[in-house]
Amino acid sequence: MSENSPATSSQSLTEVETYGVERIPDADRTASPLDLFRVAFGGANTFSTCVLGAFPILFGLSFWQGLAATLLGVVVGALILCPMAVFGPVNGTNNAVASSAHLGVHGRVVGSFLSLLTAVAFFSISVWSSGDALVGGAHRLFGLEQNNLSYVVAYGLFGFLVLAVCVYGFRFMLFVNKIAVTSATLLFLLGAIAFAGDFDPSYAGAFTASADSATQALFWPSFIGSALIVLSNPVSFGAFLGDWSRYIPADTARRKVVGAAFLSQIATLLPFVFGLATASIIATKAPKYVDPAAPDFVGGLLAISPSWFFLPVCLLALIGGMSTGTTSLYGTGLDFSSVFPKLSRVQATVLVGVLSIAFIFIGRFGFNLVQSISTFATMIITCTTPWMVVMMLGFYNRRGWYDPDALQVFNRRQRGGRYWFTHGWNWRGMTAWWVGAVVGVLFTDIPGQFVGPLGDLVNGIDISLPLSLAVAAVLYLTLLRMFPEPRAVYGPDGPRLARTIDVPVPPITGPGTESEGTPALAVEGS
Repeated sequence: MSENSPATSSQSLTEVETYGVERIPDADRTASPLDLFRVAFGGANTFSTCVLGAFPILFGLSFWQGLAATLLGVVVGALILCPMAVFGPVNGTNNAVASSAHLGVHGRVVGSFLSLLTAVAFFSISVWSSGDALVGGAHRLFGLEQNNLSYVVAYGLFGFLVLAVCVYGFRFMLFVNKIAVTSATLLFLLGAIAFAGDFDPSYAGAFTASADSATQALFWPSFIGSALIVLSNPVSFGAFLGDWSRYIPADTARRKVVGAAFLSQIATLLPFVFGLATASIIATKAPKYVDPAAPDFVGGLLAISPSWFFLPVCLLALIGGMSTGTTSLYGTGLDFSSVFPKLSRVQATVLVGVLSIAFIFIGRFGFNLVQSISTFATMIITCTTPWMVVMMLGFYNRRGWYDPDALQVFNRRQRGGRYWFTHGWNWRGMTAWWVGAVVGVLFTDIPGQFVGPLGDLVNGIDISLPLSLAVAAVLYLTLLRMFPEPRAVYGPDGPRLARTIDVPVPPITGPGTESEGTPALAVEGS
């Protein structure tokens, strides 16, 4: 649909969304910052987040040490994430398309690739954890046999329900998340009542005063590692925020949009702390389930749950699996349709969904990929963070000014425009991204899973994420100063942090344009 399409703000929930990544017409942008909060929070208010919240206990921290690491990870992650919400309202499209302005017309495929990998990984984790909880809860409640057939049915149920919601599109996904936010929150609060009698905040963990020196030496690596695992959850939404915020009107105050994104992650302290508290109970009452070599948070939660909480566990698994799955899969199907223009949004969503479901079954029954997926997700976050840094610094430097038509050049299979740079690549942003990502991978230290070539340089402390963030920021700003971008990519007020250069801008040519041979336009001086 074009920008001149009639308004469809009254579109039915069950009407299949027809928009791809083209700019959403102003008349159809009827979402609010509250809607953004609901989708972003709903996507994390699940068992998957509880599993991440259990990691501080798995790493040997006490409850209070784990709570400090969790607070640090959530707050820092929310601060990194929240600026990514502004691209959607400004440009009316998703963040991968908006990245054309900073990585080039062709360089925008980096964002599409990162969102695809992130969606598959987190969608798989969500379906696995929710499916295991549903089968385990049904076993305790109804005596359902825990065999491969039970898990096949549970995983298939989640996978295809999520796919159906994503096919219908944004409004139906928003409706699901409105229900999920309220119901999952109530179920977590009900869980607090269920476990209140067993919870002991004085749980000491492994790093007690009587611990030997070798154990004590692992405290800071464990604390920082826990914080980084928690931080990875909000950062994982970086490529997706624009998928939802593009329906917010452009004149909405940016502080409200940024605030909604920030608060959506602060609210995830509910499932994080639930996971942390219940993991400390499991470590005391059923320690075999928190063995770092083979942790099973869901199994441990069911082992310590009172019988009346089995049904709420099943409901929480169903609601949480739907919510996380839709937020992961929707945007990837949306963006995939722009990378392969012969596919509509619906066709691309079905294709990505079917591939993801196949990956879930292969990983669950063909291989033991649970640990590998955890490593995979961590590596994706390490690579996504420098991309987010380039985007946010670029937004600030450009004063939030973009050319919506030039952003759509790749999607229309055209050439030229303000963001063509060098054959469709802005090597400044691309270089800052890949160097930051490589540095992050080199310094990654996930004990027992993946340790980069330089991961042991800081006594076992994983500094990959902050290091990749800093390297990308410094390198990008340096390149902007040393190799100025064309004046045409900036608005009337010019850049904040860089110089500009007067160069001709190639016209947009190709499908839908009058001519492919129009001479380049001169641009005004800096």
